Amino acid sequence: MTEIGIGILGGGYMGKAHAVAMASVGAVFNTALRPRLEMVCASSTGSAERYRAAYGFARATEDWQVLVNDPAVEAIVIATPQSTHRPVAEAAFALGKPVFCEKPLGVSLTDSRAMMAAAEASGCVNMVGFNYIRTPASQFARQLIAAGEIGEVTWFRGEHTEDFYADPKAPATWRTTGMANGTMGDLAPHMINGALALVGPIKSLIAEVETVHATRPGGTVDNDDQAQIMCRFASGAMGQMFFSRVATGRKMGYSYEINGTKGAIRFDQEDQNALWLYKMDGAEATRGFAKILTGPAHPDYEPFCQGPGHGTGYQDQIIIEAKDFLTAIHSGQSAWPTFRDGMQVNQIVAAALASSASKTWQDVSTF
Repeated sequence: MTEIGIGILGGGYMGKAHAVAMASVGAVFNTALRPRLEMVCASSTGSAERYRAAYGFARATEDWQVLVNDPAVEAIVIATPQSTHRPVAEAAFALGKPVFCEKPLGVSLTDSRAMMAAAEASGCVNMVGFNYIRTPASQFARQLIAAGEIGEVTWFRGEHTEDFYADPKAPATWRTTGMANGTMGDLAPHMINGALALVGPIKSLIAEVETVHATRPGGTVDNDDQAQIMCRFASGAMGQMFFSRVATGRKMGYSYEINGTKGAIRFDQEDQNALWLYKMDGAEATRGFAKILTGPAHPDYEPFCQGPGHGTGYQDQIIIEAKDFLTAIHSGQSAWPTFRDGMQVNQIVAAALASSASKTWQDVSTF
């Protein structure tokens, strides 16, 4: 086993999740590289020191350049707002350091392309954090599709819906300012990444993006509440996606349905330890969707628990990401999804926004 010094930028919601993951991943997966929580960076000296003490880091700083340039920080996790991603990643790659960056990769397609170029020019390991597609159930769904178990995919429907802004009386915050903080910048990238992972590249699309509540207590809203995309995959499959932060009653509505010529798959993140599989086998009278409970036979499950049906949770998805990032560093080969994969998500978001503005179909390759 070899230690590796980890620096994490951001100590809030995702910063904490990554700190916990790095602290436990070695014990869960017996990784060859064992993380050492070397330094955490936050927006002020006080908050950085608070995170250091709470999460077990050796040191803290309020200056991201101090963290990136420190020789004891050997790999970097970016868990700060999108507007900060590019300069940090470019500086890290210039020093030859591996980077894990939370989604979406960049605040814009321009930034994402620049970050991808920097990653690939450096040859450093790079990875983007799309955690939901890493549940054992969704990993198994990918395996089933790749193995042809449901035949040729003909149709895909995906959504990422939540209701944290369903109440029109909820006050305006940083989330209601700037397109990067709207639904297309926040929730949509997860399901777009899921669609690419499950069905493959998207060739063309038409989209509608809208703000449902233009004003809220304390200010106006200048970004989007919900959006829908109709698309055609490069494989020829037809697709639909819906994203919303005003979907009343939905808490973690990352779900999808996939139809194939030999079967179908259904999944809902609110029941993340189950996958529903339909196969056109046997007599019609006995056919139906079978509920598959995840267990040790499914990807990345057994290291957490040896009992089927006991389940994994949100934090476990981040631990799986940490394992994949460390394995990539150890092997010298980047793990999916790379910065190029992250850029492709930004590319589809850009095409969708352009489509909504023009009310026309868009060829994704032109973006």
